[in-house]
Amino acid sequence: MSEEDKKHQSGKDQFEASAVEMGGAGHGNLSQSELDELVASSDTGARTPPGAVGKIILIVALCWSLFQLWIASPIPFMVGFGVLNDTETRSIHLAFALFLAYMAYPAERSPFQIGLSVAVPVLMTVMFMMGAKTGVPVWWVPLIGVVIVAAILMGSPKNWVPPWEWGLALVAAASALYIYIFYNSIGTRVGAPIMQDYVVSVIGIILLLEATRRSLGPALMIVASIFLVYTFLGPYMPDIISHKGNSLAEVVNHQWITTEGVFGIALGVSTSFVFLFVLFGALLDKAGAGNYFIQVAFSLMGHMRGGPAKAAVVSSAMTGLISGSSIANVVTTGTFTIPLMKKVGFSSEKAGAVEVASSVNGQIMPPVMGAAAFLMVEYVGIPYFDVVKHAFVPATISYIALVYIVHLEAMKANMQGLPRAYEPGPLMRRMIGFLFGIVMVGVLAFVLKFTMGWIRPTFGASSIYVVFALLTAAYVGLLWVASREEPLELDDPNEPVTALPLPGPTVRSGLHFLLPVIVLVWALMVDRLSPGLSAFWATAYMIFILLTQRPLMVMLRGADRTGNDNIGAAMRAGLDDLVDGLISGARNMIGIGIATATAGIIVGAVSQTGVGSALADVVEVLSGGNLMAILLLTAVLSLILGMGLPTTANYIVVSALLAPVIVTLGQQNGLIVPLIAVHLFVFYFGIMADVTPPVGLASFAAAAVSGGDPIRTGVVAFFYSLRTAALPFLFIFNTDLLLINVDWIHGIFVFVTATLAMLLFAAATQGWFIVRNKVWESVLLLGVAFAIFRPGFFMDMVYPPYTDLPPVQFAQALEDSEPGSPLRLRIAGLNELGDPIEFSALLEVPEGETGADRLAALGIDTIQNGDEVIIDNVAFDSPAKAAGLDWDQKVLLVRAPAPAPSKYLIYIPAMLVLAFVIWMQRRRAGPGEGSAPKTKEGLSHA
Repeated sequence: MSEEDKKHQSGKDQFEASAVEMGGAGHGNLSQSELDELVASSDTGARTPPGAVGKIILIVALCWSLFQLWIASPIPFMVGFGVLNDTETRSIHLAFALFLAYMAYPAERSPFQIGLSVAVPVLMTVMFMMGAKTGVPVWWVPLIGVVIVAAILMGSPKNWVPPWEWGLALVAAASALYIYIFYNSIGTRVGAPIMQDYVVSVIGIILLLEATRRSLGPALMIVASIFLVYTFLGPYMPDIISHKGNSLAEVVNHQWITTEGVFGIALGVSTSFVFLFVLFGALLDKAGAGNYFIQVAFSLMGHMRGGPAKAAVVSSAMTGLISGSSIANVVTTGTFTIPLMKKVGFSSEKAGAVEVASSVNGQIMPPVMGAAAFLMVEYVGIPYFDVVKHAFVPATISYIALVYIVHLEAMKANMQGLPRAYEPGPLMRRMIGFLFGIVMVGVLAFVLKFTMGWIRPTFGASSIYVVFALLTAAYVGLLWVASREEPLELDDPNEPVTALPLPGPTVRSGLHFLLPVIVLVWALMVDRLSPGLSAFWATAYMIFILLTQRPLMVMLRGADRTGNDNIGAAMRAGLDDLVDGLISGARNMIGIGIATATAGIIVGAVSQTGVGSALADVVEVLSGGNLMAILLLTAVLSLILGMGLPTTANYIVVSALLAPVIVTLGQQNGLIVPLIAVHLFVFYFGIMADVTPPVGLASFAAAAVSGGDPIRTGVVAFFYSLRTAALPFLFIFNTDLLLINVDWIHGIFVFVTATLAMLLFAAATQGWFIVRNKVWESVLLLGVAFAIFRPGFFMDMVYPPYTDLPPVQFAQALEDSEPGSPLRLRIAGLNELGDPIEFSALLEVPEGETGADRLAALGIDTIQNGDEVIIDNVAFDSPAKAAGLDWDQKVLLVRAPAPAPSKYLIYIPAMLVLAFVIWMQRRRAGPGEGSAPKTKEGLSHA
């Protein structure tokens, strides 16, 4: 093919991915290759050219995975070779991501994208030249800008890699590797960059922005560019957000040479944690676990009303372990679930919306949440175990509510499930069997914990080999069980369904897939290992399974799942699965690696310019200091940014800008908001952006599979996801939902009541409970749900939880309060900038004989001047210091806990109102009331 022919062909291919997506919407039934194209265009890179270049891309991706396994393993420390520090590993990680971004992602060539690809390098060139101090030569800056723009304008073919893109890929990777190669010399000149530092940093920043456009779209590139412009043009900004402005030397040092910007915490989390979890998921999928999860969900739930939709929710929850991408999750499970949902009566839009809502929620489901959960570990400063604990109740009740919403949709349309594969036994026998299963799991967990507690002290350093031997024995045993069953095959969802698979054989055919998941959860939740080390051990065991499951199946059954009956062929197939999984994991990480690096530019700009405190003033002005208004502003900002930013980048940006603002203004409003609650709030709304029209990417992917309208799919999915949008507001005001300072008994109570409240909320928003709701019934159901979620709201109106006392009674209030009870202070003082502020501080009453003893235990010395009480000193690392108290602050008010009846008494009138609504609906519940006519099995309303 000539150069001209190649260029002509590339022009035709530029919009292929978007054409697949938009062309599929409204038609449905895309081929597997078209669906792979859709996922590749957004997640793994749409370019794998034939021949040697394609092999190079795959080899580099393979090397990236092997590098990440190496640095996560204990091997470098055992052999004394290849031990790298955090900064060096981040440098190499970004080099891989940048090289693959240019090689695997062809640039989109729409007029807007071309204009943006030229405008941003030109703008950055101008900013870098303006920011240079007198005496620093800048003649080279426009040369770099011109060369990069020329390389971009020369074209980006889809089916081959031209020389200029090779150049961009290699130079971008070299810019990232600069930190690793010159690590020692850079350490001797921190804050004083030399000309070499300037040149590499300018090239690196511009090429990183272009790589962001290619792999993630224009939104994150634009946001990062705006923050860089703001860094340079601080003096020219409006007064409320103006700053002194930063020079080129300061920006180069902050953004590229140190770990404050691009190579900061976000890229560190991507390097240390996220890659291994994504790789673990890719390997689990290659082993066949994705198909297993889908088939199990269908065998267990397909017979229920709207069964395929309920199975879609459950399988998406399980597939969330495998895929951190909403779009990949939609396509993976949706190709099977969406046609079956349509078959039992769901419209194309509703079928797509159910899949979108369940797939997007996969990112909030512990124990393996989206990449942002690992960032919370660093940003909030708590162990990953605590992040999982706090996220558990909201995520679980959200999924339960989605199953219920699907049930309500099935009730509305009088849908039936798919035919069972067997006749079920009596209800009592099934309940006994279910309870027996729960008891057996509990006994197994106890035995496992006891055995592990005995093995470690007995065998010491050799215990790891004993654990591996026991795991392997369990693995071989479960494989033997699986070998007695027929191998699972992914059915064609477009073929008529005569019967569902039998639950027993389906579950038994893949129990060994749960072993690496158990290893991961045990390491994270029981042994409390770091997320990176936990993922490494789980991935290492997954590699062992990939290499051995096919040969062992040949020995046990005579053939593996694809029909190989020769051990040598089975071993080669297992090795191929492993290599494919390693490559797939790396390609899935390209976008995340680029996103965390570019988000680092934004975080660096925030820390360098102090825009965070300026933004606090802006938000306070816009909201009038009202906390609910601030939360609404944050939610809207998350949704707007999320239209173009990946979930991880969105979380980084919004949490960096607004999380401290919410905590501070909450204190000033008298509400103590835990930092983890704010970060989860931001995380939830970042995920919601994948659903929200007009740019909900997951909705477009589902519409391409279902043949529905993407905007209507997005609107329906948004209404299904209202429960996810309501939860963050609820747990900000009722932190019991996050299991903060809650014991086990109280935790179970919170889970049960919150689930009930969420189901009532779903019934109210869907307009259906037992029969179709009247408007006033929906309002009453919302009121009952709110009362259960936040019982203190109404009780506090009747019985105030605190008694307001003058400051001079501070010591007396401490003496009169029960140890462990909360006591609040209203404090006046100065913030970091010296401006006067008022805020609330929460203190837990300590043990002590007298009020003076308890004051001392809190670490507070006070001075009384008439009716005024001034804090004279606060002990270092004391409870008072942790609460935000400091010397010279003035105590305005003491709020001592007041005796009051239990806030849960509000449940009594709430239950009476609920009983009234149930009675009213049962009175008018007749055959088919409000329901659509029953459709023929196998037909769709669509």
